[in-house]
Amino acid sequence: MPRTPKPRLHIPANAGNTSLVILAALALLFTLRWASPVLVPLTLGLMFSYALTPMVDGLQRRCHLPRVLGAALLLLSLGGSLVWTAYKFSDDAVQLLESLPEVSKKVQSAVRAHRSPDESTIGKVQRAAAEIEQAAQQSGPPAPAPGRGVTRVRIERPQFNLQDYLWSGTLGLAASLGQALVVSFITFFLLVSGQTFRRKMVKIAGPSFARRRVMMQALNEVNGQIQRYLLVQLFTSVVAGLAVWISFSWLGMEYAGVWGLLAFGLDFIPYIGAIILSVTASLVGFVQFGAVDMALAVGVTVMTIHMLSGNLLSPWLMSRAARMNPVAIFVGLLLFAWLWGLWGLLLGVPVLTVVKAICDRVDPLQPIGELLGS
Repeated sequence: MPRTPKPRLHIPANAGNTSLVILAALALLFTLRWASPVLVPLTLGLMFSYALTPMVDGLQRRCHLPRVLGAALLLLSLGGSLVWTAYKFSDDAVQLLESLPEVSKKVQSAVRAHRSPDESTIGKVQRAAAEIEQAAQQSGPPAPAPGRGVTRVRIERPQFNLQDYLWSGTLGLAASLGQALVVSFITFFLLVSGQTFRRKMVKIAGPSFARRRVMMQALNEVNGQIQRYLLVQLFTSVVAGLAVWISFSWLGMEYAGVWGLLAFGLDFIPYIGAIILSVTASLVGFVQFGAVDMALAVGVTVMTIHMLSGNLLSPWLMSRAARMNPVAIFVGLLLFAWLWGLWGLLLGVPVLTVVKAICDRVDPLQPIGELLGS
């Protein structure tokens, strides 16, 4: 019988370009990591400008306000709201953070109390060593008389004080305020510019009317998808924060307003944010109520709210063209967390949305857009 030929992988003639593509990708990753102090504020300002542009357009169209005045009023209103919210919940937030070390101690005590009575070998050795040390101390030489010998000094660790910690980190706080000011200026200038950059991109596309029209359509689609994603994410985060606030108030959790703010912020981090909030709230609830069932109720409440928000509300509000593949989202979060740390977790999905919107309109990059899509 003739042998069936084995399938062979056909390598195109221009496969040598793959090396250049890999090198370019590595160079891009290095640049993103090296230039993160500049790229993170710039990306934040760009995302804020996309989310706030419809509001500025509405003020200009309906109230006949100049873009400069409308953008300034909008940013000042948002900044004032953030300052008022921080002042309103600052005391509760400080008390909650100061209670976390005590929560950790109580959880450790509860775990040791519910540990199995059968000691392991290591536990027996540790207990025997402790007994030997105690016996040696009891049978040691008598304590020296007052005024002679060496006086034993006992050093006690000071209790955790959040206000002292924040005061010692004044320079870090000043740096954060400086970064926030930079992001505010970038957002303001982008909002004021309006359609300037879009017109410049259309002009760069070429002299022919057909190429300019294609560029305008692509920019409109990219702009629409990014704005829709950001506005839907903002709305779902507000809904999640309010739902956690109301649910925790009904369950009797302390500092329910602070938990609502945490739910609002962590909702911008898919998957990971819900897990962090659920575990932390469950531990605090266990210490507060002293019952496992209440701790489970707190955790299940958080996970249920985030599941309903992420799997029902967000897909219903989001157009199908802007939906992302869950695997691509998770891998993108890991990548951007490695590149930019905490800011990478917050900006990873919006950046992937921008990449997908661009790839969907550029023919050579459409396979990447299809890979990122749902």
